[in-house]
Amino acid sequence: VHGTTVATNAVIEAKGAKIGLLTTVGFKDVLEIGRQMRHKVYDLVLKPETPVFLAPGALRKEVQERVTATGDVLVALDESSVVRAVDELVAEGVEAIAVSYLFSFLNPAHERRTREIIAERHSQIMVSLSCEVDPAFREYERTCVTAFDAYIKPVVGRYLESMEQDLAADGVETPLQIMQSRGGISSSTIARQRPVRLFLSGPAAGVIGGLEVGRAAGIEDLITVDIGGTSCDIALISRGQPLIRAEGEISGYSVRVPMVDVNAIGAGGGSIAWIDGAGSLRVGPHSAGSEPGPACYGRGGEQATVTDASIILGYINPDYFAAGSLKLSPDLARQTIETTIARPLGLSLERAALGIHRVLNAQMAEAIRLVSIGRGIDPRGYTLLPLGGGGPLHATALARELGIRRIAVPPHPGVLSATGLLFAPIEHESSAAFPRLLAGLDWPAVERALADRDHACARLMRSEGVPAEQTQIFYFADVCYVGQSYHLEIPLQTGAADPLETLYRDFLTAHDRVYGHSTEGAARIVNLRSIHRSAVVRPATAAPARSKGDDAPKGTRDILTAESGHFIPAKVYDRSTMAIGLEIRGPAIVEQPDTTTLIEPGWHATVVADGTLIITAD
Repeated sequence: VHGTTVATNAVIEAKGAKIGLLTTVGFKDVLEIGRQMRHKVYDLVLKPETPVFLAPGALRKEVQERVTATGDVLVALDESSVVRAVDELVAEGVEAIAVSYLFSFLNPAHERRTREIIAERHSQIMVSLSCEVDPAFREYERTCVTAFDAYIKPVVGRYLESMEQDLAADGVETPLQIMQSRGGISSSTIARQRPVRLFLSGPAAGVIGGLEVGRAAGIEDLITVDIGGTSCDIALISRGQPLIRAEGEISGYSVRVPMVDVNAIGAGGGSIAWIDGAGSLRVGPHSAGSEPGPACYGRGGEQATVTDASIILGYINPDYFAAGSLKLSPDLARQTIETTIARPLGLSLERAALGIHRVLNAQMAEAIRLVSIGRGIDPRGYTLLPLGGGGPLHATALARELGIRRIAVPPHPGVLSATGLLFAPIEHESSAAFPRLLAGLDWPAVERALADRDHACARLMRSEGVPAEQTQIFYFADVCYVGQSYHLEIPLQTGAADPLETLYRDFLTAHDRVYGHSTEGAARIVNLRSIHRSAVVRPATAAPARSKGDDAPKGTRDILTAESGHFIPAKVYDRSTMAIGLEIRGPAIVEQPDTTTLIEPGWHATVVADGTLIITAD
């Protein structure tokens, strides 16, 4: 099972395929016009915020056809105009073609016939149809995501095909499966057909791993914080399900693809501390990376980083970093922070190091507030789940900042994303436009539309070898008030006595939570969605926690925290020797090869049955 950033990197680095775009006559510039929203409204010189680079004007062609807003054919598809447009694009050297006709999400016949014509004349050209990639209203968003799908399809196709061949050459006979943006996995074959669903597939795996840790510990409401060397990925799990957003952002462009709601900021162990023009201490978003890395690595790094500060504060043992495979230099860490931060700010070495941590923790806490409070959710009722190599080091400081009283540290936080890949279910989603008013809507009409979605998902699940009896089915409806531009995804309770009335009441509740108000006004359905998910077979990913062990600390180390104000002795424990039921009272440090857990004063920890370390505020 593979989580990949190849789709995201192709966009960020602008290394996708050369593509063409076919549109209805009069709509070829939709991709360039975009929306009136501007992120940088105070810039004197405005720059385009639409991905015109995907298909510049010369590679956008118009086709004679027209479908009405009710799905009726107003102008039949002129196949000669399709042939002419496609031949011109192929002569320009395109590898793939995106097709986005007006109202094709209500009647996809013209788009599907266009694909047949392309296959007959140029079988080597890859094709992305908007009726399959994003069958929903909003012309710009649908055209944009279809163009992105075509842009990365050849790149992702070659990458996955090469991986399959290499695995086969090495004698690996099991099929290759790929993590999708929603947190489910699919076969490599299907992933190649819908590559736009692979954006953020890597961070999604960490969220699924956190979900399983919470499930084993009996915790349903979690905030996962994945802190690595360069970035911090934050996600929220509510009632045992990760929050899914209908639209993500890749390289500054909005892409309408359902994905796990991960908020990423430039904050990690390698984040560089610097002083801005106003003389204030800043941390990140730039990172020292792994080469040359922090100054303490001894590989030529000359800028102070969070890892350097962690050594000064006593949090990290320089002789046991990565289980001793990399020896760190405290002298280089001291020298760099002293020169670049402490002296310019007129601070002691220790206060400068503590300031670096406090600034970074404040930035991450604010990002957590965006994911939780920004969506109407109080983080104080949630458990913080840190992962990645740096997560447990900052957990108690973040929890204190947010008023969170419980932290769950997985047995192996540094590889929890890999664990998430093993736990992820096979999942397929199919949605379709269903523009109907809720008032007076006939429930059998909804059932018929859902049956069509079920048929599409069931076909994909069969191709994955998942029996019908091992498939869980979930239904959702996108609902908004009449006249409202944006909708909310609401679970559809098909087993309720009155499913549509229940849907309306659930919409009012969700609207009040998200926007702070709701009213008994007329509402309508925008889209219907069916999700088929395999029952998860939970593998044994690690040895069970010890029932007995060496509970004595392996030593002590002086540490400095924001709460203590001065260096205090902290007991140091080896996680591999800790047994179930062991209780630790802070200040303490727990060391293991993939991370270091800091338990500040005012917190105590307990090892529970599955090996998770539960840290609770006194």
